[in-house]
Amino acid sequence: MTPNPSQIYKRLFSYIGEFKFVAVFAVIGMLGYSAMDALFVRLMKPFIDEGLNQQNADVLSAAPYVVIALVLFRGVFNFISSYCLSYVGSQVVTKLRQNLFEHILNLPVAFHDNHSSGNLISKITYDTEQVQQAITKALLVLIREGAYVVFLLFVMFEASWKLSLIFLLVTPFVAIVVSVVSKRFRKISKTIQSAMGDVTRSSEQMLKGHKVIHGFGGQQQEISRFAVINNHNRRQRVKMDSTKALSVSVIQILAASSMAVILAVIAMPSMINSISSGTFVALISSMMLMLRPLKQIANVNSDLQRGVAAAQSVFEILDTELEKDQGTVALTRAKGHIEVKNLTFTYPLKEEAVLHNMSLSIAAGQSVAFVGRSGSGKSTLSNLLPRYYDIADPEAICLDGLPLPDYTLKDLRNQFALVSQQVVLFNDTIRNNICYGQTKPIDDETLIEIAKKAHVWEFVKDLPDGLDTMVGENGVMMSGGQRQRIAIARAIVKDAPILILDEATSALDTESEKLIQLALEDLMKNKTSIVIAHRLSTIEAVDCIYVIDNGRVLEHGNHQTLLAKEGAYASLVKMQVGESM
Repeated sequence: MTPNPSQIYKRLFSYIGEFKFVAVFAVIGMLGYSAMDALFVRLMKPFIDEGLNQQNADVLSAAPYVVIALVLFRGVFNFISSYCLSYVGSQVVTKLRQNLFEHILNLPVAFHDNHSSGNLISKITYDTEQVQQAITKALLVLIREGAYVVFLLFVMFEASWKLSLIFLLVTPFVAIVVSVVSKRFRKISKTIQSAMGDVTRSSEQMLKGHKVIHGFGGQQQEISRFAVINNHNRRQRVKMDSTKALSVSVIQILAASSMAVILAVIAMPSMINSISSGTFVALISSMMLMLRPLKQIANVNSDLQRGVAAAQSVFEILDTELEKDQGTVALTRAKGHIEVKNLTFTYPLKEEAVLHNMSLSIAAGQSVAFVGRSGSGKSTLSNLLPRYYDIADPEAICLDGLPLPDYTLKDLRNQFALVSQQVVLFNDTIRNNICYGQTKPIDDETLIEIAKKAHVWEFVKDLPDGLDTMVGENGVMMSGGQRQRIAIARAIVKDAPILILDEATSALDTESEKLIQLALEDLMKNKTSIVIAHRLSTIEAVDCIYVIDNGRVLEHGNHQTLLAKEGAYASLVKMQVGESM
């Protein structure tokens, strides 16, 4: 069920709770600012009637001081309202953005699989900025200018309640215009947010894939694609501005029409002598001055609806269920015995199962390898062990005799160190990438020893900044082999009891592969090790090899046993030997 705007705004205002003291001062400042402006109009009546018409010198001599006082108080109230509202707005958006960042970070992997990073970045950056506009600019105008309209109406009714009633006749028509326009603003705002997500996604794709784009001559293709997306965004903004301009014009025409009727009534012979000059000036000034706040209120409606649409978009993410962690068993260090029993797994939003009734057993401290064609399900199993995805039967995978969901998620994942084919490095130093996730600092001597084991030190020692060298975004400053070695060093630092190597040497040249293989063999000692490999020459020494095809285990055993069977594994070996000749 989609929440209505009032529910969204109510939820948004719940974030103001801890800043309500400052928010109250902001409201007082806005009301005071409007009251000073309205009071100035109200005082025009005695200034004219008593000061000018009756030539009262005391009234006229007091006028300059009153004006200075009004302007002074107006300035003070303006500062209070602007500062306090800006403070509250920035605090709320900072809190909202932080909550959104943390929530997205803790959402299941399946959520990220089905949502583009560009759209999610757009929500953290663009959508939260629109929320701030709704809190600061929109509220400033709605409260301050709304109060100004109310105060001016008081002045008008005090001057002549009969004539003021004519002005109020346009109120229902204004309300209808605002209601119709608000719905259109919300609809266009949602489209703009989607369009901004497309802009972010397309830009991110261009920046990440610029080498491929240049290599395959896809510049014009990307330019054309972005032009379509960019133009769609432009058209939505034009629709927003044209709707805003039309609504302002209609409201001003309605207000001006009621003013024209009042002037026509005042011009009647029976009315000319019934009101004083001061009353006339106060009445007409109030009506004239009311056009500006009415215009601003109509204009700010677009910011308000854009903020409501943005808040709804943000709240949809915040309402998405977090990764389930119902485990109660604490685990300091696992022995590493893994049991898989009749496991069938289908990725979320997919129909066809990836793993079919799979069973296997890995003893504590044993080294095993998964081999098979691409897409056979090898990496899927490595993703299920740290519970990146939940399985239908919680007891299908057990660690040390207990189903995976029984362990707390943090403790479970602390038992695994993963070195994958796709190395993720953060835009930080080599040191911080190696030590990522460690709560205790590691001294330089220990870190250098780890770097030597992973053969990172071979290229780091010659760098001007050594371990403090920046790797660039996703390790762009490092070669593929260097990135892989840093990832291996990170696994050494973690020292988890279960090691998963998913094509860990795929990006290395032959010489580096031999060096890393020695480091990995040292790392695998006294650990349960799972090696996923295409190059079968790297897994000949493991205790057990599982041949997987189409999500099923075809055969298993050590290298010599499987060769003697002359089955699927022997065929794979012969194929690779033939390719290498």
